[in-house]
Amino acid sequence: MEELTVGTRVQHERYGAGYVLTTALTNYEIIFERGGKMSLLKSTAMNEMEVVDAPKSDDDTPKLTWDEVESALTLILDRYNGLEHDVELGDRWKGGTLTLVPANDALPKEIPIEVFFHKIIMLRDRLRVLEQNINSHKVLSDEDKIGLQQYISRIYGSLTTFNVLFKDKRDHFVGTGGGH
Repeated sequence: MEELTVGTRVQHERYGAGYVLTTALTNYEIIFERGGKMSLLKSTAMNEMEVVDAPKSDDDTPKLTWDEVESALTLILDRYNGLEHDVELGDRWKGGTLTLVPANDALPKEIPIEVFFHKIIMLRDRLRVLEQNINSHKVLSDEDKIGLQQYISRIYGSLTTFNVLFKDKRDHFVGTGGGH
């Protein structure tokens, strides 16, 4: 794949659609739909994303629709806690109970599903803060950041089992496959 230029639209396997903001010797700075503004090593970025649309010249800047601008701003504000977004438990689970049944004759443990769901949401929020801290870390190299991001992606993938609890698909965990 040839060198990407500023304004190139890309599709990343984990972070979704994005635009190249800047290019440097070893990395691209890209704003993604699901990941916000990120710096990716050129050597690994090329294997993780595909070009959707490339500008034909330096003067050919990308044209965004109002919906695309609004969606990007909403994503960024949400990512950095600029917008409050309540994550809702699916209606069929409200008032339910999670029952853990041991293999021996001990009594089962029952947990209100709302309590369990709240713990999952707290876990997700803490993973997001960890991601932000990794992305903004001043000492970690880009390669180290990407390596740590891959571990977080795998964690999200492990948590996709709990997507059944969410009312809205946009709140689902997404692993390295990028889909729901």
